[in-house]
Amino acid sequence: MSNHALRTATRARSRPAPKRRPRLGERQAPYVFLVPMALLFLAFKLYPFGYSAWLSFTTGSEETYVGLDNYTRLFGDELFYQALRNTAFFVVIQVPVMLLLALVLAVALNSALLRLRRTLRLVFFLPIVMGLVAYGILFGALFANDFGTVNALLADLGLPRVNWLGDPLTARFSVILAMLWHYTGYFSVIFLAQLQSIPDELYDAAATDGAGAWQKFRHVTLPGLRPAVVLTAVMATAGTLQLFDEPYVLTNGGPDGATTTIGLYMYLNGFTYFDFGYASAIGWVLTAIIGVIALVQVKVLGRER
Repeated sequence: MSNHALRTATRARSRPAPKRRPRLGERQAPYVFLVPMALLFLAFKLYPFGYSAWLSFTTGSEETYVGLDNYTRLFGDELFYQALRNTAFFVVIQVPVMLLLALVLAVALNSALLRLRRTLRLVFFLPIVMGLVAYGILFGALFANDFGTVNALLADLGLPRVNWLGDPLTARFSVILAMLWHYTGYFSVIFLAQLQSIPDELYDAAATDGAGAWQKFRHVTLPGLRPAVVLTAVMATAGTLQLFDEPYVLTNGGPDGATTTIGLYMYLNGFTYFDFGYASAIGWVLTAIIGVIALVQVKVLGRER
């Protein structure tokens, strides 16, 4: 074989085979598999959102269009403002306390000095598995005035009974205690996952520079936890703004409306008074509030220091 023929054969062997263009059916196959999920999303997400938006501009069982009447009524509704103040109370008190406890718990569960760390992580995470109604009933039994476990312990110690769910202030704190028990372990797991992603080299470098335990926590741990702080703050705030199950099961919004949240007030208007248009308007105002607060939190907490 001549040199020219050899070079031609070598180039032919080294030349990549032409790519086969996928047939029409092969190009459509991935989209076919997405169809069931798209239909479910349309039926159970987009349609309810759109329908509730339409309902917020209507009134009555015949869905008569009334324009912005529901929204103007809402901004003049003193009960709505009371529910807004109650919800703000839970957000301002419960969210910072819960996130602080979750952070302390995560740091403790991440310590190499702690024995049975895996078992303790499971124990603190377990409350989130319990259903909302079930643990609401549990705390209702704990804080019951006549036969509650907490009052029984107080009586055994010679202390007076406390009307936990019948007094406005103690009822609020009973709801907060229930939420702390249920959600703190869940958020501590998020902090723990972020803690374990911080490189050990940063702590070694800080120790080389003479940093103590507090300096390491302040200058290494806290900056490394920023993504988890932003995530948990947004999740906890949004969840508390939608608070419904705990006050509904524990106090039914009482006493005297002291634990009626926006979520509970929306439920009462929709499923007790059957004013679905007004309830939808409340829901969309709540959605706007959550969106604005979440945006502010992301901007403020996610800012580089």
